[in-house]
Amino acid sequence: KSLGLLSLARKGGNIVLGEEQAGAAARASRARLMLLASDAGGHTVRRAKSFVAGTAQPLLTLPYTRDELGDALGTTSCAIAAITDVQLALAFVKTLGEPEKYADLLQELDERVKRVEKRRAEEKAHRRNVRHGKS
Repeated sequence: KSLGLLSLARKGGNIVLGEEQAGAAARASRARLMLLASDAGGHTVRRAKSFVAGTAQPLLTLPYTRDELGDALGTTSCAIAAITDVQLALAFVKTLGEPEKYADLLQELDERVKRVEKRRAEEKAHRRNVRHGKS
């Protein structure tokens, strides 16, 4: 189920694949969750850690290999990816199972989702006030 969610993310444009694009998303603070394949090479692991070092972007090593990840995403293989939508990142971590293993990450992502929803509600209210005047 979690790999199916990644496939949907790819179709929706909410995930970037590969070291260069994931790194660019991380440097632009657009990566909400960095994903790393379980059999990623040492250089790729070091690069992924450097991408998220000093930022609030979490790095998650998946229980899937590069080939499994690539099959789900429609490529030959994929060692590193970045989810750019926080709600999708939360849903993905929830589908991985093992809530006790990912408890801290789930809590952090849940707080971020709440902040995003609050900002969207405030923005909607602001647009309504601009259009119709404050009531």
